[in-house]
Amino acid sequence: MQFWVDQGMRSERQGCRLIGVSRSTVRYRPHGSDDSELRTRLQALAEQYPRYGYPTLHDMLKLEGLVKNPKRTYRIYSEEGLQVRRKKRKKLIRQRVPAAVPVQQNERWSIDFVSDQLATGCRFRVFNIIDGFTRECVGQLVDASISGARMVRFMDTLGRLPEKIVCDNGPELTS
Repeated sequence: MQFWVDQGMRSERQGCRLIGVSRSTVRYRPHGSDDSELRTRLQALAEQYPRYGYPTLHDMLKLEGLVKNPKRTYRIYSEEGLQVRRKKRKKLIRQRVPAAVPVQQNERWSIDFVSDQLATGCRFRVFNIIDGFTRECVGQLVDASISGARMVRFMDTLGRLPEKIVCDNGPELTS
């Protein structure tokens, strides 16, 4: 449209009517606001209070009379790359040692609990002991409730004990 006006082919009013826009839209000249004072103050506050986010910093700037609109504060806060620093969690360094493969019978046993429910609704538990080398079941103890003392008595009745006993990280053997 501006080309037509510059060449003298159309007036501004005719050109705007032709392309279907308002004359005020064509004549509008954006006026940028000077945010330099606000930027420097926001950076200073963010440096002084590193744990404060933009809402708290906006309230502080509002008390000083620098801003009224929180969206403007957030825009400048984002443009400056100011963010609340999250604390990094310390990672525990654990050396994972792969379990050695047993080379003979009764070198390592694996123990675990399994539970199920009868048709009557009664729950029961099974304490399983598996040999790591032969993969055979060394023993099973079945009952509605298996205490630690009962488990030890059962293992004593087996007669032989392995060099190592391995269990999962379940809640049964935590005590």
